[in-house]
Amino acid sequence: MTSTSASGLARFNASEESAALAELHEACASTAWARHLLAARPYATTEDLYAASDAAMAELTADDLAEAMAGHPPIGRPKPGDPTSSREQAGMAGASEELKAEMLDLNLAYQDTFGHVFLICATGRTGEQMRDALKERIGNSPEQEREIVRAELGKINRIRLSRLVEQDA
Repeated sequence: MTSTSASGLARFNASEESAALAELHEACASTAWARHLLAARPYATTEDLYAASDAAMAELTADDLAEAMAGHPPIGRPKPGDPTSSREQAGMAGASEELKAEMLDLNLAYQDTFGHVFLICATGRTGEQMRDALKERIGNSPEQEREIVRAELGKINRIRLSRLVEQDA
C-alpha cells in the first residue's frame, strides 16, 4: 500500500458517515453494497476494503444489482459531465462512427433481452473488445448474465475504490 493510499484510506475511515456514504455511492449505486462497506469501517488495508467490497457484491440481490446497474450509462454514451464514465469508456472515444452505431444497436438489443444496460468493466478495453463481448454475452441466459454482471461490477468497484483511497484530501 502506498503512502498516498494509506492516507486516503485513513481519510475514508475517519470520514463522517454521510460523506463516506456519498463517496461509496459514487463508486457503486447499490445502497446495500455501500451500507455493507460503511458498516465494516475502519479498514486496516486497502485489501481489506476490496475484500469487503467483494463480499458485499456476492450478497447483492437481483434488486440490489439492478440498483447498481442503474448508475451506469450505456457503453459509448457516458453521461455528460461524468468524468468517471468518460474515463472508463475511453476505448470508445476514438471509435469509428460505424462502431458507435453498431454499439448503439447492440446496446438496445441487449437491453430488450435482459431489461438493463450492458455492463462491462470497460477500463483498458477497446471499442472493438467491448463490442465483441456484447455480441458474445447477448446469447447468455438471464442467470448467466446476472453472474457476469456481478463479476464486472466487482471489477469496476475495485477500480473506483482504488481511486477513492488514492485521494489524499
